[in-house]
Amino acid sequence: MDTLEELNRKLEGAKDIKSVVKAMKAMAASRITQYEAAVKSLGDYYHTVTLGIKAYLTAEKIQTVIEKPVIKKSDDQIICAIVFGSDLGLVGQFNDQISGYVQQSLRSIPGKKEVWVIGERVQALLADAELAVMRSYPVPGSIDAVTLLVQHILIDIEAMRETRHIKQFFVFHNQPKTGSGYDAVIQHLLPLDEQWMQDIITTPWPTNKIPEVTGSATTTLTALISAYLFVSVFRACAESLAAENASRLEAMQRAEKSIGDMLDSLGKKFQSLRQSTIDEELFDVVSGFEALKKTPH
Repeated sequence: MDTLEELNRKLEGAKDIKSVVKAMKAMAASRITQYEAAVKSLGDYYHTVTLGIKAYLTAEKIQTVIEKPVIKKSDDQIICAIVFGSDLGLVGQFNDQISGYVQQSLRSIPGKKEVWVIGERVQALLADAELAVMRSYPVPGSIDAVTLLVQHILIDIEAMRETRHIKQFFVFHNQPKTGSGYDAVIQHLLPLDEQWMQDIITTPWPTNKIPEVTGSATTTLTALISAYLFVSVFRACAESLAAENASRLEAMQRAEKSIGDMLDSLGKKFQSLRQSTIDEELFDVVSGFEALKKTPH
């Protein structure tokens, strides 16, 4: 049975842990707000870029992809999966969920698979699944660091398209759900195919004015496609970071509740044991007093 000293030590330890949990909870909540704001603004920017591409297609009267990709045999194609994970702990099944989703999705896509990962923990899970992890990047620690990461990824994509003729690129990440939780999602980043073209063409134009393109059409399209690819990867990273911190916040909330319950339980035990100790001491005093009264003088 615990002594008063042991219970008091456990209470103090639980209070210290609760303070740490509260600090981590506040940090996660602050970061979620930051990343959610970035995702919202990126959504507006993405829509603007999409309208720009539609304006180009409308002005140039283009109804199909400009350059059809060369189709290789399925077994000869190299499929590159870019996977966003987490490097930090206290995120529950965050890495396991995206890893399982990647494995399941790639089974249905013909061709040779290679994986680029953001985060060491998801890299280990995918390597254990015998997927060829060819490149790895650190998880950005802030929204400011996302830009540099996205630039590196896009440079590597362009290099692989030129040197190894890799055409198929998919992006996998966890996306926050409305309310709480997250879902694993996939985006077909490249090539820009017929389905992508049709999605752009069917995007409604916000006014009744016919759009026009000024300047060089080729330069305009290149700038628009570059912006489209940048915002697509940036948004995937921001959504992954928002989902990661949402998962951490939920874990901290559960931990805070558990620690609160433990503190209540320890507090009751401490008070009960303390009262029992006081009762015993009072009983000893009373017993001693009664014994003294019975002692003959």
